Amino acid sequence: MPRKHAEYRYIMPGLVLAACVAFAGFALAQSAEPVSPKLTPKLQDLLRKEMLSVNEASQEILAAMVTGDDERVATLAQQIHDSFILRQSMTPEDKADLMAAVPEDFVRMDRNFHEISAALAEAANAKNRPPQRERFGQMIDACVACHSKYASDRFPAFSE
Repeated sequence: MPRKHAEYRYIMPGLVLAACVAFAGFALAQSAEPVSPKLTPKLQDLLRKEMLSVNEASQEILAAMVTGDDERVATLAQQIHDSFILRQSMTPEDKADLMAAVPEDFVRMDRNFHEISAALAEAANAKNRPPQRERFGQMIDACVACHSKYASDRFPAFSE
């Protein structure tokens, strides 16, 4: 191998490592306080139930995608979009309490997550599988981003 190309073999891993360290520092700088302690007990319970439902639906979506069951993917993704527990159970007072307890960025991240789930449902209804896989990956990334920023008390590995 010519000397010039051999140098790249050592330079590129160093650049990748530097980028990872820089990103990790940025991610830590972006961490925020957990929101759960700021919520009323009722909202904590509703949010916990919602997250369990989203987790179960996500696992079912993965199984449906693997088997090509577009209809099931669409149904589950639409249920996630519609916040099947929170929207059905929150009173106007609960909504006001929630909005007072969480920062605007939390609301933005939540809204983005639900927009992605709607896009997943749309792709599944169209039986367009590559965008289904892309949207599902984006949904999981959105979960991880929110949990690492606002639920490190519940998921302490994100604090490390």
